[in-house]
Amino acid sequence: MSLPDLIEIVPLAGPVRAEITVPGSKSITNRALILAALAGGETTLRGALWSEDTQVMVECLQELGFMVNVAADPDETCNRTITVYGLGGRVPRGGTATQPLELFVGNAGTAARFLAAMVCLGDGVYRLHGVPRMHERPQAALFNALRELGYRVESPNDKLPALVFGENKSRRPGAKSRCSVSVEESSQFASALLLAGCVGGWEVEITGANEDELPYVNMTRELVKVFPQRGGTFQIEPDASSGSYFWAADRVAWAGMDANGAAIRVNNWPKTDWQIDAKYGEGAELPIRISRKTDLGDSIMTTIVVAPLGCAATVFTDLGRLRVQECERVVALRTELTKCGAKVVEAGDTLTVYPSQLHGAEIETYNDHRMAMCFAVLGLKVPGIKIKNPACVKKTFPNFFQKLATPPPHGLGAEIRDGRTGRKLAMDELFAD
Repeated sequence: MSLPDLIEIVPLAGPVRAEITVPGSKSITNRALILAALAGGETTLRGALWSEDTQVMVECLQELGFMVNVAADPDETCNRTITVYGLGGRVPRGGTATQPLELFVGNAGTAARFLAAMVCLGDGVYRLHGVPRMHERPQAALFNALRELGYRVESPNDKLPALVFGENKSRRPGAKSRCSVSVEESSQFASALLLAGCVGGWEVEITGANEDELPYVNMTRELVKVFPQRGGTFQIEPDASSGSYFWAADRVAWAGMDANGAAIRVNNWPKTDWQIDAKYGEGAELPIRISRKTDLGDSIMTTIVVAPLGCAATVFTDLGRLRVQECERVVALRTELTKCGAKVVEAGDTLTVYPSQLHGAEIETYNDHRMAMCFAVLGLKVPGIKIKNPACVKKTFPNFFQKLATPPPHGLGAEIRDGRTGRKLAMDELFAD
């Protein structure tokens, strides 16, 4: 059975005590898959996320001719143990100009950007394409950097679909090995070049941001440093962005109550600083002015949605990149919060959210997994929150609603209903596939 097209989140009766396990990091999993394919031997990734975006990456690697084996993870339903047989930087398959090898990337920005750089190391022609929204998302800075390196990339508007002409570097004597890339629109452009560049020998100059504004690029650099280049085993951290929903649920559950201390915890919280959203974890005090560049990553959306429950106005700055992701997230957040009675002021790339009396509403998710999960958390406190197209969470967290509904201590024990009939949904109806 599958999720209905509209669900209602019933508020929690009060604080609960729970210890939640969340799936592996999408950002680390998809970077590790690329590095494993480029490594010189068999690499086993443990705790790897198994969701729409990572499945897309695995399927593309298999289409490119890599052997990739996927096995269940006994500790987490939405994780897998993935074994990749790398070929030391060689890409096994490629197409021709008349019949390019097709790579479907869905709406996965990491797959689209990382693979575009990686296939330059192959011999052949590759056509990258995805869903309509992916064809709207920016790619120009990455394509221009690849052209600067001497590779041929054809796209009429510098977006997907695009043709990438791979060429073995050893057959390109005197080819340029330096490029410059702007990360004003996405840091994934730089990460793509750094991942493939460790084999291609590319020197990458990054422009458009200060070094301390590039946490996802720093994640890539750290992974390149520690990844087993000749094969081995690599452990994927839990996804801090996914964990933010449960830390937020704890704050929501206690909102307006005279109580202290976390009742909802996330197991195995990341101990490295690779994920900027790890700052959202236990003990983190969120300021009243928060930047998307330097303070939080995707979890800033979580913070924006629950901000009306706070005691003071919160200013969220540097939100420009949210406009070019899975949906136009700045407008989407303002629109849907306003539906719920929140006072939200948009000015440039800043949202100011004021304490507000909230009420229920039907939330449009814009096929954006994070919109669905953020507003589901709000529904744990505010009666009448209904989520449209909840199955979009399959992109990164297919069992998210099961985690909400599972009785404590392994879930929150929330009741989730069919939004049209009011019927309480069974656990097997809450998985997004």
